[in-house]
Amino acid sequence: MLYNASMETMALTELRKLQDQRLKEQVAYVYDRVPFYRQQLDQANINPATFQGLKEIHKLPFTYKKALRDNYPFGLFAVKEQELMRLHCSSGTTGKPTVVGYTKEDIDIFAESVARSLAAGGCRPGMKLQNAYGYGLFTGGLGLHYGAEKLGMTVIPISGGGTDRQLMLLQDFQSEVISCTPSYALTLAEELKKRDIPLSAINLKYAVLGAEPWTETIRAQVEKGLGVKAVNIYGLSEVMGPGVSMEDVDEQGTGSYIWEDHFFPEVVDRHTGEPLPEGELGVLVFTTLTKKAMPVLRYYTNDITNIYYDKSIKRTHIKMGPIRGRSDDMLIIRGVNLFHTQIEEIINEIGELSAYYQLIVTRKGSMDEVDVVVELRDEVLKALEISEINEAIMEQYDLLRNIKGYFSKKIKDNCGLSMRVTLAVTGTIPRSEGGKVSHIDDRRHLA
Repeated sequence: MLYNASMETMALTELRKLQDQRLKEQVAYVYDRVPFYRQQLDQANINPATFQGLKEIHKLPFTYKKALRDNYPFGLFAVKEQELMRLHCSSGTTGKPTVVGYTKEDIDIFAESVARSLAAGGCRPGMKLQNAYGYGLFTGGLGLHYGAEKLGMTVIPISGGGTDRQLMLLQDFQSEVISCTPSYALTLAEELKKRDIPLSAINLKYAVLGAEPWTETIRAQVEKGLGVKAVNIYGLSEVMGPGVSMEDVDEQGTGSYIWEDHFFPEVVDRHTGEPLPEGELGVLVFTTLTKKAMPVLRYYTNDITNIYYDKSIKRTHIKMGPIRGRSDDMLIIRGVNLFHTQIEEIINEIGELSAYYQLIVTRKGSMDEVDVVVELRDEVLKALEISEINEAIMEQYDLLRNIKGYFSKKIKDNCGLSMRVTLAVTGTIPRSEGGKVSHIDDRRHLA
């Protein structure tokens, strides 16, 4: 379903004209209203009056997250505080949070982007959406809420966590759609199985998943466990929130459409900052073309992906591939670059291993070491009739030793690194109660 057909199928030549015009207007807008950007543009010798739009976008300086922290709370805003309709901010794990704001016009665009996204994901007016994203300062809950209402859905604002209540309402309200993180969708699927609640007791058709990277294996597990089609929604607060891009339910696995009329994407080399050709992996960068309260020019997301046009599909907007990791989460282990998703890809190939894993990074002297902890699937544990794993149990079962040996060898062959592997039982890896799961526990700063 196309929510805004004229915009979603606009000819690329017309879309480029629109983007070019909006970019020129945005550069002039932030130059006049945001001292940070006036200084940045002056230093880059960019005059808004002569700026040539898209053909010169690569000359604009990047905006990094540090700029939001340095200008806390409202230094990057382009409007007066009295013109703001809403404020959100991040959790601020390293001190002050990053603050973002919205005018009424921004909220309308936010809702429209999410409505487009939900429509692409299979949602229809009249469907019930059980919104299990967290409400509050996090943009996810309210972002999905307003977009779903704009689409004409019935929203159940249950927020994150409260698994007992989530399962009760799934059965009592017969919700057709759930929105949450992939890890929480897996948690719900696990709980349905543990409690012997059959899929016939619920009415879910679609799961709208985002806020953390996930894989095709996780998609398959969620789809089987909840009886749904699972689609990816992507966004970030600094640019807007959820709904910057979305996967079409009929095109699963081919990438997520970026709503280019509002968010202009680039992918750049993580070392040089130079724009990369279509299809190549690099750091995703966004420029907001229509945001008024807190526009950003070339926001450096740190997310590693690629962008490409899929000309055989129903929309003209560009697509982005799955997030492979974050450039600032890339581990350098004994001179080798490592993303946790490389380990995840190996896990996905081994049927006995579950999607729950963690890399624990330590340092002994000058040597970095990585331990991989991964849970076995419940079916394996039941077949072996074990509820714990220790060295003695490992010695008893050829299957466990073979899994560990094969996994270790695959890591060495694929990544060029030797890692210690620990097989674990269900529940060993910390679960997210509606939030994000960290696959990396870097303890090198403790050494």
